Amino acid sequence: MKRTHLPLNGLRVLDAAARHLSFTRAADELAVTPAAVGQQIRALEDTLGVVLFRRTTKGLELTPEAEAGLVALRAGFLQFEESVRAMQAGQSSKSLTIAAPRDLTAKWLMPKLAEIARADGELRFMLVPADDSIDFTEANLDLAIRWGEGPGENEGEALESDGMVTVERPGGGIDTRIAWEGCLAEDAGSPVRVADAGLAVDAAAEGLGQATVPELIARADIASGRVVTVGEARSSRMGYWLVAPLPQWRQKKVKALVEALGA
Repeated sequence: MKRTHLPLNGLRVLDAAARHLSFTRAADELAVTPAAVGQQIRALEDTLGVVLFRRTTKGLELTPEAEAGLVALRAGFLQFEESVRAMQAGQSSKSLTIAAPRDLTAKWLMPKLAEIARADGELRFMLVPADDSIDFTEANLDLAIRWGEGPGENEGEALESDGMVTVERPGGGIDTRIAWEGCLAEDAGSPVRVADAGLAVDAAAEGLGQATVPELIARADIASGRVVTVGEARSSRMGYWLVAPLPQWRQKKVKALVEALGA
């Protein structure tokens, strides 16, 4: 019989019924009705073309045909269990690979991960830079952080923030706007330009001007007093998203990390 045609559910019922020699006790183990067990056994007998059980005055009895296949059947189920354990081992791993923009990694993610790791000394993180196209398979990623309007084709959860903030050094600096890759259109023509929002905050802290950046990027520098805000924060349709394909998103270790990063 071809592998694709194996009646796996019926074989599982056969294993339980053979161990208990009772459809009722097999049904209790499998959380189904005795009638359902009987139907599965009859369907399996029809598929295999053999009789598997006989009813006697003492109860159920296995036929020689059923007994002939049980040793191999149970060995097969043990191999299935070993396969499942091997596949689940990655979920119990304490190692996670995360892709994120460099400036967010430096300004927010690394301090956040350090805080998380202090609560669990077995955690290990590998951080890789993220670009516009994140290839989870090629990079063997567990989770990524992207800047955008949503999670795209992946599962995702937005990181909470106040949108965009404008910052400058304490005491004020020059009024020049600091432009960076992805900055607001109104700042794009500024003569002061840096590579990313993190460097824009650093430039503002040095007095080179005012930078409008994602609040998450500036949060730590604002809290430390390295920069101060100018005006009110403004909402933005763009934001940082924790994203992963559905298989990774379902992993226990990824779920726990998403919860911790969002706290």
